Amino acid sequence: MRPPPNVLDAPSSCGRNDPEAQSAYNHIMMMPNNTPLFDLDAYCARIRYTGECAPTTAVLEELHLAHATHIPFENLDILLGKPIRLDLTRLQAKLIRGHRGGYCFEQNTLFAAALERVGFRVTRLAARVRAGATHVLPRTHMLLQVEAEGRSWLADVGFGGDGLLKPLPFVAGPECRQYGWTYRLAKENDWWVLQSRGAEGWQDLYAFTLEPQYDVDFEMANHYTSTYPDSVFVKTLTVQLPTPEGRHILRGRELATIRGQEATKCIIENEDALLRVLAEVFGLNFPPDTRFRWSADL
Repeated sequence: MRPPPNVLDAPSSCGRNDPEAQSAYNHIMMMPNNTPLFDLDAYCARIRYTGECAPTTAVLEELHLAHATHIPFENLDILLGKPIRLDLTRLQAKLIRGHRGGYCFEQNTLFAAALERVGFRVTRLAARVRAGATHVLPRTHMLLQVEAEGRSWLADVGFGGDGLLKPLPFVAGPECRQYGWTYRLAKENDWWVLQSRGAEGWQDLYAFTLEPQYDVDFEMANHYTSTYPDSVFVKTLTVQLPTPEGRHILRGRELATIRGQEATKCIIENEDALLRVLAEVFGLNFPPDTRFRWSADL
């Protein structure tokens, strides 16, 4: 749901022109319909974005890159026995004020709210992940279609280490280079397919249609993804963070750093070392007695 007109008409400078007024306006309050406002200043600070906030293509690209490289993709709450909540109030508390990360439903719900607060028109979509799949999977990935200056863009800050750093033009065919990685969109009848090019050629990442999805759709998918015993997010730990220079991917106890076609890997030997990696590589800080539990440990 987009904010009502008076919200969109409010100052959207991320606090640069009139910090006091903007901060007061952006402070999280409850509207009469119990819909929380979005704290744009806090979001921009979290992703270290200091540019303007206007619904332009340039701002969309900058916000996408800043979000993707500062909020890690992770499933750690699941492994702590905590539920994944998708309401905006708790998402802001976790990912912004709590300096945590999240997986696709959390990441792209937060990003959609930020984009709508700036003034972009956003459509929420759902995809079937194909990367690494040996059979057809349910639609358990969230992505966004964003309109900017008369063009449509695929935006997705929630696909982890293999995902986009910047939005992709919603056009089938053209290759788009994003630092050391190359992407394109392909069409298969009514399906759109996001692909990335690797050493062995083009690989499908996920496939989707343009049918708009609603909060209830993602609540169902989120429940399945975070509780189903055979879900990869229940079975193992994963934390991922892309940067323009490389990608850090932690799966289980193996940490990989990927730069172009080269990868360095190391095994994390114990829980204390795991907590150090989370803090030093991904900026995720937990108390020293924190222990994550996944099926590999059972």
